[in-house]
Amino acid sequence: MEALTTRAKEVSRKPMSFAESLYIPNILKGMFITFGHMFKKQPTIRYPEQKREFSPVFRGLHVLNRDEQGRERCTACGLCAVACPAEAITMEAAERLEGEENLYREEKYAARYEINMLRCIFCGLCEEACPKDAIYLSETFAPANYSRKGFIYSKEDLVIPNPLTDPEGYAKAKGAPRAINN
Repeated sequence: MEALTTRAKEVSRKPMSFAESLYIPNILKGMFITFGHMFKKQPTIRYPEQKREFSPVFRGLHVLNRDEQGRERCTACGLCAVACPAEAITMEAAERLEGEENLYREEKYAARYEINMLRCIFCGLCEEACPKDAIYLSETFAPANYSRKGFIYSKEDLVIPNPLTDPEGYAKAKGAPRAINN
């Protein structure tokens, strides 16, 4: 039978000598390797105290954006739900009532907006499909949870704080502007 590669080696099946059966050279070799790794830079990041630097193209949790007057940008057009390949986004539209001009930017708004993070693949297509710049993926990790219901984020969980009532929360939720490299 012909060999498929040229990497095949013949394995020696001779019995071990007395020195080899003590395994001392192999133990010493392993200890030298371990000792050498003790002085190298640790790859571990101690999470609560240290924060990891993200790539400029990192995609984290979804955020529903507001404009500068604190009104929600989402008009419930459904383009983000259509663009989502995992079908993780569901929404229901509603009409704006009289006196709600300070809450919603357009006549139509998302009365119910949910993202199932167990289905989401963080592809960013919802962000690209939105004509109103209402949804974007932040630089925040998806937190761990003990139940499946905890991974279904509603509109209240996703919407950014109001810049008029909570400017610090708004600035924190917006995050640092991303640099686009050409």
